[in-house]
Amino acid sequence: MTSTLAGGRAARRQTMRRIRPRRSPATLLLLAVGAGAAGVLWLWWSNTPAITGNGGMILNAGRITGLLAGYLIALVVLQMARVPALERRVGSDRVARWHAMSGRYTISLVLAHVLLTMWGYAAQAGRGPGDIVGQTVDSVRTLPDLGKAAIGTGLLVVVGCVSIGPVRRLMPYDTWYHVHLLTYAAVFLTFWHQLSTGNDFAVAPLAKSVWYGLYGAVTALALWYRVVTPVRLNLRHRMRVEAVVEEAPGIVSVLIGGHRLHRMGAEAGQFFRWRFLTSGMRFSSHPYSLSAAPRPDMLRITVKAIGDHSAMLRGLRPGTRVWAEGPYGALTAARRSRGKVLLIAGGVGITPMRALFETLPGAAGDLTLLYRANSTQELALWDELAEIADERGARLMYAVNSPGGERPDISADTLRRKMPDIDRHDVFLCGPPGFAQSVYEALRGAGVPARRIHHESFAM
Repeated sequence: MTSTLAGGRAARRQTMRRIRPRRSPATLLLLAVGAGAAGVLWLWWSNTPAITGNGGMILNAGRITGLLAGYLIALVVLQMARVPALERRVGSDRVARWHAMSGRYTISLVLAHVLLTMWGYAAQAGRGPGDIVGQTVDSVRTLPDLGKAAIGTGLLVVVGCVSIGPVRRLMPYDTWYHVHLLTYAAVFLTFWHQLSTGNDFAVAPLAKSVWYGLYGAVTALALWYRVVTPVRLNLRHRMRVEAVVEEAPGIVSVLIGGHRLHRMGAEAGQFFRWRFLTSGMRFSSHPYSLSAAPRPDMLRITVKAIGDHSAMLRGLRPGTRVWAEGPYGALTAARRSRGKVLLIAGGVGITPMRALFETLPGAAGDLTLLYRANSTQELALWDELAEIADERGARLMYAVNSPGGERPDISADTLRRKMPDIDRHDVFLCGPPGFAQSVYEALRGAGVPARRIHHESFAM
């Protein structure tokens, strides 16, 4: 049985247009974030006429870190909200990196805020640094909403600990994911003490209104895009598994049917977060890329069994209901800025590359696909790729280990030798993080500008 999905010409007609690359708004967004942080500092400055004594200095340092932590934690939730403008324009993997970085800064600022504020209170009460614990206990007992804030802070620390690289790699994805959702509870619990005990909001009603507006807008976005939008999408399209096909050892394709799937707005190169409503899988949501151009009646994902969830896909039965969220990702034809394109895939990173290889507009000779795998047996979808290459006059290359296990050389010199004009190409790259990093460096060494290397990691 084959899982080949026809329709390449129709898909290309949808994307056939004058090349007009869509610029990422990342720089403008970062400038806006910086302006917001400056506004937070101005709020402290305008409400602080004078600072006296060591206790005052320490307490004001606590105020500054608290205000910045409160601002950043709103951004952390915004980055979790899966807002299309971020997910599809900036890129899901980049937003995920921003989220991780913002989370680290937030937890650091929260802990600094707690330590400095309690130290400042202790100093003003004539206590020494050794009495910080006692001062903290007294403050939690007497100040409004501080008990809830203490619980919220504890939850943030738990989320931060399980998100540390070595710890996260030891945890099943689903466990990490559900623990990570405690961030929402932590934000709710820590929010109220900012207004009830924060001097900057007590003396500035306008600032309090702005703070309510910030958190209200972020909450509305999270509810809309993480709850309402997925419910509407799945009620409208009613997706079910049509078939499961083995493509290569340990690699299967899942064909998903539904109602008017072309109206989901998915593009080649994007992914969904999939939940299969069957025993053992209904509480797991994992990101998998489309491995073929979307059709009005069919979507396809191709997955390698590298964990419990992906291994269970082989056992899916036709008719199993599917819950999807998306589409996400910025690795689409909109990133293209040149006529010639090189697609580079590592392992199961072939899935979005196969869809792009089929649909990217181009004349004969404009498209090249380089596919890296450990062996020829692991070259999933190879027959389809060869058929597409023949139909389109595209170039198809593979790089596999030698019989002795020696890895192929994908260096700047090798790339220039195989493609002397590589510096005049756009490059789309997808694969495991280590592979993607080494190829990115080789491409830069071969003269490809960074702005024309488009990559997205599926290890999120």
